[in-house]
Parts: sequence; C-alpha cells; structure tokens
Amino acid sequence: MEIVTDEDVDPVEAVEGVHLTQEAAGDRISVQGYYFEPGSEVPEHSHEHEQAGVITAGTLTFVIEGERRLAHEGDSYVIPGGETHAAINEQDVPVEGYDLFSPPRLDPDWQE
Repeated sequence: MEIVTDEDVDPVEAVEGVHLTQEAAGDRISVQGYYFEPGSEVPEHSHEHEQAGVITAGTLTFVIEGERRLAHEGDSYVIPGGETHAAINEQDVPVEGYDLFSPPRLDPDWQE
C-alpha cells in the first residue's frame, strides 16, 4: 500500500490559475488533485484516459462536446476517454477536487 501525503506532492500551475497535483498512482488508476482560482479555466482538450472526479469545494462549469454542465460541491462526474472537454471556474470562490484517471495518467503534459 502507498500513502501520498500533502507534503509528498508539489502543486504545478498547469495553466494560469489552475493548480494540479499528481497524487497516488497504481497499475490501473491514478489520482490528481486540482485547485481552480476564480475565473480560471482548463481549455478544451481530450485524452485517452477515462476521467472520474469529485468536487470537494465550489462549483465547476464543464463544457463537454460543446454542452455546458455545472458540477457543485459534493457532485461526482465521469468523462469518457477521447471526449472533448473543458473546465471553467465561473465563480468568485476557488474550486477544489480530485480526478481519477484510468489507465493511469503518470506523465501528464502539464508536468512539463
């Protein structure tokens, strides 16, 4: 068993105002933490990984294949692999949460 603590990971500002952390990872799944400052966004993109997550604070606007959807604190979501999506914090407060990726997303491009 592996335990990853907050002291084990350093946030990376992947895009302006969006801070991501690479958390625990196994053979078939990985965990990523996120923190969106008010007004920040991850632009439209896609990847092979199925992405499931949970919002732990705030409200995040997802744009999935052009459709806007709101996810609030306590909500969970799944984005199929290959589906085009974006995420925007349109609120005046930060948004926090966790994403799980399968297969594991061990070398995300935002770490570069």
